[in-house]
Amino acid sequence: MKYQERLLAIKMRRRGKSYKEIRKVITVSKATLSVWLRDVRLTEKQKKRLYVTLRQQNGYRLAKRNQEEKKARKINTTTQARKEVLSLVTDPLFLSGVMLYWAEGDKSEETEDVKFSNSSPDMIRLMVRWFVKYCKVPKEKLRIALHIHELHNRRKIEKYWSDITGIPLSQFHKTQIKPTSLGHRKNRLYNGTCCIRVSNKTIFRKIQGWKLGLIEHLL
Repeated sequence: MKYQERLLAIKMRRRGKSYKEIRKVITVSKATLSVWLRDVRLTEKQKKRLYVTLRQQNGYRLAKRNQEEKKARKINTTTQARKEVLSLVTDPLFLSGVMLYWAEGDKSEETEDVKFSNSSPDMIRLMVRWFVKYCKVPKEKLRIALHIHELHNRRKIEKYWSDITGIPLSQFHKTQIKPTSLGHRKNRLYNGTCCIRVSNKTIFRKIQGWKLGLIEHLL
């Protein structure tokens, strides 16, 4: 039996198969296979094929390892954030920010975007402070996106929200202007909706952890 397996292994190797490919067909240790195949010489074409195959296998292993490490980091970030809640839950600003994000923030785990939208200047001002103090986001990393109706003065509203948030217009995305329908009431005092954006998936997972920790603490 072993003799037949050895002949098959030699035959497969001469076809340019890798050790891994051979061991998928023949149940034998790598050490034994090395002894069997030590005298087999490969052509340059076969060596090139093996090189490409090994690169593909190594690339797959690396991608899998990176994926596993990324998943572990995500779990660790969320777990650590849950633990932090006990020491922060008595802080009114922390508690308010988590509750507001829970209610109004983007919670899509598919995109993991950190976005908070509201039309209340006080609420937006509070959340800017919250992102800076607890999420450790430097103010220059915060981005603002506005949604307004076409009847409103874009520049005036952009300046209004820049003053409210303390964030310069250079950190504003292009304002989205919604066409005004015929039945729309013209409220010229309305300053649109302000969306605070943070491009950081780790912060999204941290916020998720705080939310879970808060649920455990309160419920």
